[in-house]
Amino acid sequence: MTVVAPSVPGSGLSTLPLPAVVVVLLVEVGAVAAVVATAPFLAWPRPTDVVLAAVVAGLSVVHTELATGIERIRRRSSETSYFDLSSVWTFAAALLLPPVLATAVVLVVYAHLWQRVWRPARVPLYRHVYTTATVMLAALAAHLVVQWAGGLPSGATDVTGVLGVAGAVVAYVVVNTVLVAGAISLSGVGSSPSELFGRWDDNALEVSTLCMGALAAVALGAAPGLIALALPPILVLHRAVLVRQLEEVAYTDGKTGLLTAAAWQAQAARAVRRAQRTGPGAAVMILDLDHFKAVNDRHGHLAGDDVLAAVAAELQAGVRANDVVGRFGGEEFVVLMPDLPGAGRDELHLVAERLRLRIAALQVPVDTADGLLTISGLSVSIGGARVPADASTLDQVLKAADTALYAAKRGGRNRVRIAGPAEIPSPRRGEATEVPTAS
Repeated sequence: MTVVAPSVPGSGLSTLPLPAVVVVLLVEVGAVAAVVATAPFLAWPRPTDVVLAAVVAGLSVVHTELATGIERIRRRSSETSYFDLSSVWTFAAALLLPPVLATAVVLVVYAHLWQRVWRPARVPLYRHVYTTATVMLAALAAHLVVQWAGGLPSGATDVTGVLGVAGAVVAYVVVNTVLVAGAISLSGVGSSPSELFGRWDDNALEVSTLCMGALAAVALGAAPGLIALALPPILVLHRAVLVRQLEEVAYTDGKTGLLTAAAWQAQAARAVRRAQRTGPGAAVMILDLDHFKAVNDRHGHLAGDDVLAAVAAELQAGVRANDVVGRFGGEEFVVLMPDLPGAGRDELHLVAERLRLRIAALQVPVDTADGLLTISGLSVSIGGARVPADASTLDQVLKAADTALYAAKRGGRNRVRIAGPAEIPSPRRGEATEVPTAS
């Protein structure tokens, strides 16, 4: 289930732009109104439904308690979209119970999550309330779809019931995702599709969790004792998701959001081998900010971090979607350009010059001890090298690019140098490996 990312501790609803505040309040009021509108007045819920609601709520509490440590880590390391696994219970409640009891289960689930996961992770309360409201509306939409289809499947031949459950999954995902994406967009937290809607694997995780919720609902309706079998796989899934998320954090540079040097080299090595095997050209660039130490000395290291982040964003914006940008260390960056057309150095030089000019035009606002300042006049020296089709390794191509970079530095900085073919160490010339020369 997608939720809005945490903001600065202590921030409140008043910090949001007015359109976002209006949407948040409308959704919350709408959630309450929708539940009230579907409530059967003067009719008490059936005792069996009350028992089922208590069982589902209790299982959600057990689930959260068993996974609390994992979820706190995931919540802290998440940036914009965050997918928890509590929808296995809220979706099951939506399929099994009348809207009032399903809403009660949602409130229990999210009140407990607030106490055990969200508040310790310093997530603002208004975001949690908004998330609860979106889940209430998503659960109501799922319930209405299943009721329209005639309820849960009654047997193996009940195709309509199965289609109803599938439609309920779609309704739950669409309502929740659209409401959360709208809030993120209006609040200015994120703008890219992955920030607004989550990535494909995140959404696949959500659909998988809802499918488990559907199976839990069927089990509760037919053989309640089987519901205990849902807990082990959902807990294993928690750990698998955590491992993947921590791997992604380890691969990402915390200051710039780019790949770390190790992660970049792993991707670049595969791209170099592919380029040499299939034919399309490839190239690498090493970029070094000129006189970056002066920025740190004059404005402080936090201002320097802002400059690094701005340069990283400019590099990402100045290359193609399939180019790979990484932070090599300090004020050095690297760019891999796979599938580079042409056989000469002109294309690589043009791209490097474009990046050099983009960085020269940067104006970076920074908050310093002297107040808000704008850092401009940045420059970068760039060394590049194309990948030859002679089995040269990534390290050999990087060595040539690094040599070209230092030639740019010695030549006066703020310039581009591209290594020629003869400057790239080649296995055919006996360097790096013992490959015999072909006759």
